[in-house]
Amino acid sequence: MFDSFERTVTKRYLRARKGERFVSVIAIFSLIGIALGVGTLIVVMAVMNGFKADLLGRILGLNGDLSAYAKMNDEGRSSISNYDALSYRLEKIKNVQTAIPFVEGQVLLSANTYNSGGMLRGMTEEGLKKLKIVSKSLDAISLKEFTGDHIIIGQTLAEQAGLTIGSKITLLSPDGSATVMGTIPRIKSYTVVGIFDTGMHEYNSSYVFLPLSTAQKFLQVGNTVTGIQISTDDPTRVQETTHLLEQKFDQDSLRFIDWTQSNNAFFGAVKVEQNVMFLILTLIILVAAFNVISSLIMMVKDKTRDIAILRTIGASQGAIMRIFLMCGASVGITGTVVGTCIGILFCKNIEHIRQLLQTLTGTNLFNPEVYYLEHLPTKLDWFNVVQVVLMALSLSLLATLYPSWKAARTDPVEALRHE
Repeated sequence: MFDSFERTVTKRYLRARKGERFVSVIAIFSLIGIALGVGTLIVVMAVMNGFKADLLGRILGLNGDLSAYAKMNDEGRSSISNYDALSYRLEKIKNVQTAIPFVEGQVLLSANTYNSGGMLRGMTEEGLKKLKIVSKSLDAISLKEFTGDHIIIGQTLAEQAGLTIGSKITLLSPDGSATVMGTIPRIKSYTVVGIFDTGMHEYNSSYVFLPLSTAQKFLQVGNTVTGIQISTDDPTRVQETTHLLEQKFDQDSLRFIDWTQSNNAFFGAVKVEQNVMFLILTLIILVAAFNVISSLIMMVKDKTRDIAILRTIGASQGAIMRIFLMCGASVGITGTVVGTCIGILFCKNIEHIRQLLQTLTGTNLFNPEVYYLEHLPTKLDWFNVVQVVLMALSLSLLATLYPSWKAARTDPVEALRHE
């Protein structure tokens, strides 16, 4: 497509000579702009993907891909009594990995001078073991002692309340017992036998786990559970599993709520933010592409005499156009390659870079109380990388069309007349 003559001329034009430094500087800035735009876009998309994937994994890891609840009765309550049999049947369904009965209620957590609201969740020892996001940070002793008046708390709660293994924590339930003096809240102290770390600040600071029978007694729900937490083989296809379960358990008065229903607005907002960031950062590449146009137009203006001579000695309009297309494309391709390498390397080492910047500045660049997570996650999606690269190359090549066409349309007679 490009012969040796055209490639030779292109190389000569890309090397700045005396008196042509300004055009070369603009081309260098165009290259830097494209590289920064591509690199930044790759990094931001990777962080957004990582944030979404990590957050989804942790939310589903604690709450399950979907949950089964009993339909409301005449008293306005919903509880499941035959939960053992239902859990066994649920785990036999295709795509279902685990079915964990649980009882749940809001409580006030109190220890030493610390007081805060929290969420109490009751599970069996076997159910807690299946809950990998919690059990993976617990040792075998903590899981074995998860009986009676023993409790497992989050790492952040332990640090804030000054609790360790063997410490006491008091739980207060607002749903108390009715007496002649009014409703008296239920208060009970439990011994800490384990401290878990989910990697998510909100869960580490507010969730506590009691043995199922102990939680049932404290919340006064009898031998029933709030619901059954279900995890599936593929969370992205959870709606198919939900429809299947609704058909299979139509006679059991159960209703199923999956994560797309309970957290749809939250993850929808993350998706919108991801798309908006992509559009905003694309403008950086667009601005750099306009710099390519300006640098090529100046090059064409500067090389008008050369173009006229080339046309006079037999170079066609197509050859002239291809020469300047290669000049502009070289800037775009080089900038895209450099930006892609920078973006990928940054993504692979982003946590180390964050730690270094925190050390140098002495500030917390990723506060877990604000961002929910305790580290900066990245997920490099190669499809997104290809999208960014193709977009950058397309904009760069489109930017070269008009200046190249203008150069090819130069009349050699008129150009030499004014020299």
